[in-house]
Amino acid sequence: MDNIIQQLNEKVAAAESDILSFFREIVAIPSMDSDIEAVGKRIGEEMTKLGFDEVFVDKYGSIVGKIGTGDKVLLYDTHIDTVGIGDPSQWEWDPFEGKVEDGMLYARGALDEKNSTPGMVYGLAMARDLGLLDGFACYVLGNIEEWCDGVGCAAFHDWENVHPDFVVIGEPTNMKVYRGHKGRYELEVTCKGKSAHAASNFMGDNAVTKMMPVVKAISTLEETFTPDDFLGLGRITVTKISSVSPSNNAVPDECTIFIDRRITFGETKESVREQLNAIIPEETKEDFEMHGLTYTDPSHTGAVYEYEQYFPSWAYPEDHPFVQAGIETMKALWNSEDPFGQGKWDFSTNGNYWAGKLGIPSIGFGPGNEIYAHAVNEHVPLADVVAATKFYALLPAMIK
Repeated sequence: MDNIIQQLNEKVAAAESDILSFFREIVAIPSMDSDIEAVGKRIGEEMTKLGFDEVFVDKYGSIVGKIGTGDKVLLYDTHIDTVGIGDPSQWEWDPFEGKVEDGMLYARGALDEKNSTPGMVYGLAMARDLGLLDGFACYVLGNIEEWCDGVGCAAFHDWENVHPDFVVIGEPTNMKVYRGHKGRYELEVTCKGKSAHAASNFMGDNAVTKMMPVVKAISTLEETFTPDDFLGLGRITVTKISSVSPSNNAVPDECTIFIDRRITFGETKESVREQLNAIIPEETKEDFEMHGLTYTDPSHTGAVYEYEQYFPSWAYPEDHPFVQAGIETMKALWNSEDPFGQGKWDFSTNGNYWAGKLGIPSIGFGPGNEIYAHAVNEHVPLADVVAATKFYALLPAMIK
């Protein structure tokens, strides 16, 4: 093992310039609104250069690279789309070209989640060269995730008929091993009213006014939640309110709220619906409807994969063999005394599909701190982008 690690260290040091050049190039390619065609093409070119056995774009539009032909399937999951830049005036530098300061790259997508892409691509190529992939077929899946966790993964799994035995999620973990996170349920609540001219509002039934007690009740609903020892407390947020009215001078006859409900263990979409139903006033309950959402937006290829916007919570125990493989990888590389950090993400990832829905053993490992995701000061340590390559290369050898 010492000899392998020495060779790996030498390979990564020799490739550092290439890894960072590749990283800067893919960050500089905008991939907002799930349009990953251009950045996927660039990633595919690097995979081809490094001698991946297969490089292709799947039906949904994800870029896929494969190395090895073994019976065990190891998949590296890196979403290569990003959120938008928001108000351009808030950026003091080009959000895609970015800036380097104190060893950090500040740019949109540098952290979330192009942070892990170079290490995964180069890491698997190095693992192959060092003979660490015996018995494995390994994939890098550069997918769409930002607007609907897991949709690109589900399309790949179902349409390409690839069923991983293990998954590594490259979202930022501060170079620690993560083993779970809360889930999420997205739903809408709509109430009906009756329209009338605003000058004669007493003749109408204002749907916005009827919705107000529900919004207020939601604001204190977390006080009734029971936290999980590992995943913590569930959360609920009204993120959008809209109304329908014949004009700006008419009583609205419909009001809809969008709810983001973060769920922990012991909470289900059924229990969430029961909680919400309980806070709707009895005297107006018949005017309310509640429904979960389904993602139907087409990808950049035009493909549509209908995906329920219910994302289960998941976690694996510290002594799970795959979690232990991640820990042993960190110890072998860096003699890490703190392989976990907090051990979980505060936000959700594609893990709620791989682990939450399919039950596939999954862990997370990636450079950078998740608290800077989606922020104007989004950034990642360049040294960690390079060092992560070693983890992705050595991990297959640690899986029992």
